[in-house]
Amino acid sequence: MFPGRKQPTGYDAYMARPPRLPSATVDAWIAEHPGWAREGEALVKTFVVADFGAAVALTVQLGFVAEKRDHHPDVLVSWGKARVLWTTHDAGGITELDLELAEATDKLGEPPG
Repeated sequence: MFPGRKQPTGYDAYMARPPRLPSATVDAWIAEHPGWAREGEALVKTFVVADFGAAVALTVQLGFVAEKRDHHPDVLVSWGKARVLWTTHDAGGITELDLELAEATDKLGEPPG
């Protein structure tokens, strides 16, 4: 990658932050993922659930996924809703990691059955 610079391995390689994506890439992703929108330099979606307990449960499940990837969303929990915002502050915007975790969030937010 860079002359004289050691390539990251193991944990460092897994946790390396990807670069900010071009707007066109993000816009194409949003077009294919209902409910997601761009808010500034972040992806945002509000998940509607049964009640406050379900919103908290979704947030806790999301917390475990986020912790495994060492990438954490902003979440606003209210009665029957969890608003999730993904961005990569280090990159100054949306990265591939945000897209991956937004997709994981969608899976958690799917109704059972």
